Amino acid sequence: MSSLKNHLPGRLGNPHSTLETDARLDPRIKAALELVGGLAEGFDPPALDASYEECLAYCQLFEDTAAAAHPQMLAAMPAVPLVATTTEVIRGVDGNEITLYIHQPVDRVGLLPCIVHTHGGGMVLMTATDPMYIRLRNDLASLGMVVIGVEFRNGGGRLGNHPFPAGLNDCASAAQWAHANRAQLGASCIVISGESGGGNLSIATTLKAKQEGRLDQIDGVYSLCPYVCGSYAEPPANLRSLVENDQYLLSGPMMSALVRVYDPQGDHARDPLAWPLQAGPDDLQGLPPVVISVNELDPLRDEGLALYRKLGAAGVAVTARTVHGTPHGGDLSYPDIVPNVYQETIRSIYGFARSLV
Repeated sequence: MSSLKNHLPGRLGNPHSTLETDARLDPRIKAALELVGGLAEGFDPPALDASYEECLAYCQLFEDTAAAAHPQMLAAMPAVPLVATTTEVIRGVDGNEITLYIHQPVDRVGLLPCIVHTHGGGMVLMTATDPMYIRLRNDLASLGMVVIGVEFRNGGGRLGNHPFPAGLNDCASAAQWAHANRAQLGASCIVISGESGGGNLSIATTLKAKQEGRLDQIDGVYSLCPYVCGSYAEPPANLRSLVENDQYLLSGPMMSALVRVYDPQGDHARDPLAWPLQAGPDDLQGLPPVVISVNELDPLRDEGLALYRKLGAAGVAVTARTVHGTPHGGDLSYPDIVPNVYQETIRSIYGFARSLV
């Protein structure tokens, strides 16, 4: 039995395994992590029984720490003279203002696929103006797409504190606006796409559209490393990657803290609009084509694949892809370190959107 355990991947085989020591990690990412001194963040997530206020404070600290690198990232941003950017402010279903950042080719011809992008951050952190997302919108637009970045209300951080369903409502409002303005945008189709918390929101926005009889407004969903389970204090036995890759960028306590901020009282633990892995066949039937993309070394890998299987069982035209050698969101987070991996993912998003035209 001991010999068998030693052959299990990650922390299933070695409870002391780390992302940097895992032999599956892309060597280029490993070298980059070693260059900057590894993954130590300088602070630990709250305890599993932490208060809502403690979890909010953790979110703010996390966001502030990440923002310290933004000036350097912006300075290193490649120029994109062939991409035009505009800003639109719309009114959401809750009466609030929502800023949309629209990127598209300068010299465009005819109709183009439109991506409504919902950024990551566990629905409680980060913003559409973070350098990573500006670059992603630029690079997607460079391929020949209209890309709309949604500045939705967060559960915590600078754009908080707005628990579920505030952020989801804003994403739904953005999707409705895009549909209503298809002609103005020159959109051949509308795809909802996001990573991590944005991967949750891309699916949840589509489930909400179905509930409200607006499913014809969304032509496809491309969900990357989706954060959709909601149960991280006691990981479900079938989601082995939550143990296998625990503490590889993400940990159970960290994700539990974000859950607390998104749904402070836990009232929505079984709600598919909050946690799409809770969706049943009736919720999923009739959804447009979906792609679920996961990362091999991500704690969230198996919940994304579990959602893929649920979608397939419900008759949805769904495809899954696993990006090997990468941690959570690693195919988008290191565009200059693993450029071939980054380009493959953005080409995949583009190819999926083009296939719907």
